[in-house]
Amino acid sequence: MDLVTMGFLATLALFIFPLGMALSAASDLLTMTIPNKLVLALLAGYFLVALPVGVPLEEIGFSLLVAMAVLLVGFVFFARGWIGGGDAKLAAVTTLWLGLHLTVPYLVYAAFGGGILTLAILALRRMPLIPLISRFRWLERLHDRNSGVPYGIALAMSGLLTYSSSTIFERLTA
Repeated sequence: MDLVTMGFLATLALFIFPLGMALSAASDLLTMTIPNKLVLALLAGYFLVALPVGVPLEEIGFSLLVAMAVLLVGFVFFARGWIGGGDAKLAAVTTLWLGLHLTVPYLVYAAFGGGILTLAILALRRMPLIPLISRFRWLERLHDRNSGVPYGIALAMSGLLTYSSSTIFERLTA
């Protein structure tokens, strides 16, 4: 692969995943949804980058299996009402990018981060609704006790925390 192509792929890989994580977190915070188009863009981005930068086929296969397992568990959690469907899909595509060796650290970070986020939102909901908050629909939604928790924020932050140890990132920055 020539240097121009490698440079383009490096820029693409270093841009797609962090941007996807940031957009996922922002979307979940502001709308309580993670768009399917965003998850699909992350999925396509992985396959556009993984092979050309030299991620071994075996690793891609294991990453796919882990991502499908995370998706299955995520849908069980969704069916029980513990997380949103977008959260399940985001967690799965994030594990695809991170690979088998980073799935457990990613999920541990997400659990702790999600717990802290949930406690912060519960504390916010105990405070009286002030006029400033009611002017912003997303803040009002966060304050609503009947509303969920934008867990995509914790998932995205955890993905960003672990991305620099991923095979894709390491191959691009070596």
